[in-house]
Amino acid sequence: MPRKGLSMRKIREILRLHFDAGVSDRQIAKSCGIARSTVYEYLQRAQAAGLSWPLAADMDDARLEAVLFKQPNYKTSRPLPDMPYLHAEMRKKGVTLQILWNEYKDVHHDGYQYSQFCEYYRHYRRKLDIALRQEHKAGEKMFVDWAGQTVPIQSCGSGSCINVR
Repeated sequence: MPRKGLSMRKIREILRLHFDAGVSDRQIAKSCGIARSTVYEYLQRAQAAGLSWPLAADMDDARLEAVLFKQPNYKTSRPLPDMPYLHAEMRKKGVTLQILWNEYKDVHHDGYQYSQFCEYYRHYRRKLDIALRQEHKAGEKMFVDWAGQTVPIQSCGSGSCINVR
């Protein structure tokens, strides 16, 4: 079914009213009970596909839909980032996606921009099945999270610096 949920019968009616009867977009929209922008979009698609009225005799609903909603063929020669490498690097202290993207762009000048690079990495991470389930009774154990970088604290009295987690 077409993107906007219109039946192919209604799309044929839009084309017929426009090409055969010469009805305005506003009148077609009112007649079909749809937005004028939708009428405009379908007429633009028909024009881009080179359609006119009457449609060819062999133009069934499936073929009409294929012609109007042809998917663009995006082929890119951009190199994908090495996801296992990125994932391993992200586990290291102080490593960010921005740093990894800069390294990627140094090697692949025509590579993906930062937002798409991050999207590919997020998509890769969603595929990983990472779960650490720990069953314990409440109050039986205490867990301390030592993740992250240390915070330096300077003593007011002695002026010495210590790293506190």
